[in-house]
Amino acid sequence: MQDVTKEEIIKEAIRNARDENARAKQKVQSDKKQKKAEQEKKTADEEIKKEEKTAEEAGAEEIKEEAVSEENTAEDKAGEPAGEDGGEDAEAGEEKSEEAGEGKDAAKTGFFKKKDKKDKSKERIEELEDKVKRQLAEFENFRNRTEKEKTQMYDMGAKSVIEKILPVIDNFERGLAAVPEGEEGSAFAQGMEMIYKQLVSELEKIGVTPIEAVGKEFDPNLHNAVMQVESDEYESGVVAQEMQKGYMYRDSVVRHSMVAVVP
Repeated sequence: MQDVTKEEIIKEAIRNARDENARAKQKVQSDKKQKKAEQEKKTADEEIKKEEKTAEEAGAEEIKEEAVSEENTAEDKAGEPAGEDGGEDAEAGEEKSEEAGEGKDAAKTGFFKKKDKKDKSKERIEELEDKVKRQLAEFENFRNRTEKEKTQMYDMGAKSVIEKILPVIDNFERGLAAVPEGEEGSAFAQGMEMIYKQLVSELEKIGVTPIEAVGKEFDPNLHNAVMQVESDEYESGVVAQEMQKGYMYRDSVVRHSMVAVVP
C-alpha cells in the first residue's frame, strides 16, 4: 500500500511540475503581448503628437506667408506714383479695388487649405486613437481568457488529486468503524482518528465538503441510486441509506453519493 501511495505522490508531483511549467510559459506569453501592446500604444501616441506638431507648424507657416504677402502688397501700393488728373485717380482707385478683391480671394484660398490640412490631421489622430483602443480591448480580452483558462486548469488538477485522496478517507472510516469494542481508547485507534480528522480538515480548507444524503430527497445531480429499500421512517423518493459518501469541490461534484432510495 505504501509503495503504491509513494508512486502516486511522485506521479502527482511530476504532473504538478508540468502544470507549473505550462502556467509559467503562459505567463511569459502574456507578458510579451502586454509589452507589445504598450509599445504600440506608445508609438501611436508619438505619431499623434508628431501629427499635431506638424499641423501647428503648417498653420503657423501659412499665417506667416499670408502676412508677408499682405505686407508686400501694401509696399507696392505705397510705391506707385500719383495720377495727374481725376481720371487717373479713378483708374488707380479701380486698380486698388481689384487688388483688394484679389487679396481677399487669396486669403480665402489660404484659409480653406489650412482647414483641409487640419481636417486630415484630425482624421489621422482619430484613426490612431481607434487603433489603440481596439488593441487595448483585444489585450483585455486575452488577459481575461488567460485567467479563466488558468482557473479551469487549477480546478481540474485539484479535482484529480481529490479523487485519489477520497478512497484513503473511505479506508480510514472503515478502519475506525471496525475497531473492536474496548479498544476505542487505544493509542493506535486514537492515532488513526487524529490522522483522519486532520485529513478531513485540510480538505475542508480547500473547499471539499461531503454531500448530505440520508433523509434528503433524491437528487440525480448529487446522488447515485444503486438500490431501493422499504422504510417506515422516510417517504417515497427520499434517501434512506448511504453506502458510499459523496463529496463536492466548491460548486462541482467530485464523487456522487452511492445511496438507497425509498420506492
